[in-house]
Amino acid sequence: MRTTVNLDESVVEKARKLFGSLKTSELIDKALREMVQREAARRLADLGGSAPGASAPKRLSA
Repeated sequence: MRTTVNLDESVVEKARKLFGSLKTSELIDKALREMVQREAARRLADLGGSAPGASAPKRLSA
């Protein structure tokens, strides 16, 4: 998917230092996947013990 975004250059540079010389699109993809994973984990944790007989909730996918 192609889109145009405005990014804070200092944040992009910090991300590049942390994750290596990834392309900007790769950094954005990595960030979105991390957000989805964290939210899915938070939602799962929120269910903890609330319905012992329940099956696992549907996972969000990136």
